[in-house]
Amino acid sequence: MSGSEKTQKTEQKKKKPVGRPRRLDPDVMVATARRIVEEEGVAALSMRRVAKELGSTPMALYHYVQDKDELLMLTLSGTAAAFPRPELPEDPRERLVAVAVHMHDIIGEIPWVLDILALGELTDRHALWMVEEIIDCALACGLSPARSVRAYRTIWSYVYGDLVFRRAAARRAEQPSRREFFPEMITEKDTAELPRLTEVKDHWREYAADYEVAAELDAIVEGLISRGTRT
Repeated sequence: MSGSEKTQKTEQKKKKPVGRPRRLDPDVMVATARRIVEEEGVAALSMRRVAKELGSTPMALYHYVQDKDELLMLTLSGTAAAFPRPELPEDPRERLVAVAVHMHDIIGEIPWVLDILALGELTDRHALWMVEEIIDCALACGLSPARSVRAYRTIWSYVYGDLVFRRAAARRAEQPSRREFFPEMITEKDTAELPRLTEVKDHWREYAADYEVAAELDAIVEGLISRGTRT
């Protein structure tokens, strides 16, 4: 056998066999997507990234999910079910507050979910029982269907906003900077323009620390019911 023939056979052995990509395991695909989101955030997730992690191609993933949004929906699936439902009071007003607090607590333990929920209309079906409870309790408290839905949106806006704020504060605490942010940016020079903020700025963090989510949600619910049942 000549040298050129040996070289040709060696090159043929090095070539990868051409064929269909290996079959994907949907559970492994979703677990991989969730790991990426948990460790690096939603921005790091893409069909190409997941395919690369699985040693496959992006087109292979499209046999299982329509797009990235559907993949994100699957990563959410079951997260709420991992948390046992709490014992809830019978009184509809107290029950409404308890469900709202539970919602805040469980999402606070899985903050990566906030990034997915921020995309809009993506949710975990197993979490819908909390929405159902809030609507049902609002109706039982005398709110109309329209006001019950708006009450849920108000409560959710508070829960989501508070958790985003807390995560930002935690991130800031982990990376202290010499730059002055609120409220330290306020000085005596601002007294004329911002008299109230200047007055409380030195106690701002002290006052903010004495903050209970359950108490604030209770106040929100009280206002929603009072306004919604006013004739």
